[in-house]
Amino acid sequence: MIGIIGGGQLAKMMAQEARKLGFGIAVLDPQEKCPVCGLADVKITGSFMDGEKIRNLAEISDVLTYDIEHINVEVLKELEEEGYPVYPSPKILEIIQDKLVQMETMKKAGVPIPKFIRADRDELTEKAIEFGVPLVQKTRRGGYDGKGVAVIRTEKELDKLLPTDSMLQEFVEIEKEIAVMVARDQDGNIEVYPVVEMVFNEANILDFLVAPARIDEDIAREAQDIAVKVVEALDGVGIFGIEMFLSKDGTVLLNEVAPRPHNSGHYTIEACMTSQFEQHIRAITGLPLGNSELLVPAVMFNVLGEGYGRPKVLGMKEALRYPGVYVHIYGKPVVRPLRKMGHVTVVNKDLGKALEVAQKVKRIIKVVGDDP
Repeated sequence: MIGIIGGGQLAKMMAQEARKLGFGIAVLDPQEKCPVCGLADVKITGSFMDGEKIRNLAEISDVLTYDIEHINVEVLKELEEEGYPVYPSPKILEIIQDKLVQMETMKKAGVPIPKFIRADRDELTEKAIEFGVPLVQKTRRGGYDGKGVAVIRTEKELDKLLPTDSMLQEFVEIEKEIAVMVARDQDGNIEVYPVVEMVFNEANILDFLVAPARIDEDIAREAQDIAVKVVEALDGVGIFGIEMFLSKDGTVLLNEVAPRPHNSGHYTIEACMTSQFEQHIRAITGLPLGNSELLVPAVMFNVLGEGYGRPKVLGMKEALRYPGVYVHIYGKPVVRPLRKMGHVTVVNKDLGKALEVAQKVKRIIKVVGDDP
């Protein structure tokens, strides 16, 4: 029995792969109806911070994992000390939850990162002036999908600083944003996925992804090496999403680490020998890792919610007329603007054709709310 803290789309896609391998699923989520519910043997309704509910999940599970970072790490640390298997380790989660600690840990490990400083809430403006603009503010805790990030380009914009304990980071002149998924098992064996390039929308949510990234082979190898170094520094077990910047001068710098399946790895379901979700299940249950080879180029884009209310999918029939199109609708019960309601992957031996089809399908398929 695999216990998953979080019942969203990542948990759903984990559960789909776990089911293929014969594992049971127990889940903790605050929503009565969540994407993974239809695949779960046991559903516990409760907060991600509810220590008692997390303990209840651990007691009926053989191994614990999670699809979200903002959970009660102290209880998970207690459970791990008591002998409950938790992957990735809550000690890693504790590092990742605090962006300042995350960067300090990576700096100590010799991972190339942007310059940064600590800036507590009561000294934000002073620290920002001292650090110099342009800069990027990242709140130490709670940021997700572009939330908790402010870009300050001039001193006139200092009033846009978010009033909370933060990390100030240099503004990197970016050529591309890239990412690598890395899987590591309990024996330290590693599988590295190809480098992908990501384009973000104005809300800083991943708009579309191209696999493989259109970059030089030397840079791709460097990015993969950095990603492996990150996961080994954390002594991680499971799948990890390593987001990086490729600067205009050709430097590769770490941006952030996700200790779980990641949006930038969704393309692996159709395009790779082993999906990121199966890889995670293999790693946390002690099975050998699968081959991470890219079988066919792919383009992936998120389907974001429009409006409010119960979801209604538009354009599915027309979208699926195109060859190589795979639609994933997550089954979330309520639509909100910019909420991730699904994703689409387009595969084609010709990456240019995959991009062309993806751009067409992106205009066709929508998930809208039924409220006016």
